[in-house]
Amino acid sequence: MPEALHEPFHDIGKQRSAEEAGIWIFLASEVIFFGGLFLGYAVYRLRLPEGYGAAMAETNLTLGIVNTALLLASSATMAFTVWVGREGLQRATVTGLIATLALGTAFLAVKGVEYYEDIRHHLIPGHPDFPVDVPGAEMFFSFYWAMTGLHGLHMAIGLGIIAWTVHAVRSDRIAWRETAHLHVVGLYWNLVDVVWIFLFPLLYLVGR
Repeated sequence: MPEALHEPFHDIGKQRSAEEAGIWIFLASEVIFFGGLFLGYAVYRLRLPEGYGAAMAETNLTLGIVNTALLLASSATMAFTVWVGREGLQRATVTGLIATLALGTAFLAVKGVEYYEDIRHHLIPGHPDFPVDVPGAEMFFSFYWAMTGLHGLHMAIGLGIIAWTVHAVRSDRIAWRETAHLHVVGLYWNLVDVVWIFLFPLLYLVGR
């Protein structure tokens, strides 16, 4: 079995507290980062409401709804994973992680299809055939690509961590029962979900 306690800690409780404090500090920095993007989006939306409304009509609401459902489901499977992990149930923990991994991968696949459609319809700021000739429309899609791209990057990182955790839990490579590893992974994944919950109405619903 792997050693749960690592230097410089001499108490597992203090180590868990430090691990959890570290992820909360990281999450706070991410909230500030995405909050800045949301604020910039809101400022330009107030200045260019017609362009934003016309551009939003070009986004694929159906795929946005599908992806929202996938992420909400992945949030539930991750919560299940953390819960059974606390109970030390290895098989159930691995199952929950794999389910979360599958749902997250499906999200990225759907987003890939949506990106393909966006590119096919020239919904790229600066493209000579950009289809929406209303001031502010290209600004909307600048935020669209930036925010969904950064969210997708965070998702890809999270999926990589989850995939590694599946292997680590299955093989008992880490002391997952004693440490805060699953809790930390769960908090990161919840951040990914919460960011999308804000992105979905901003990019697909408000003023459509």
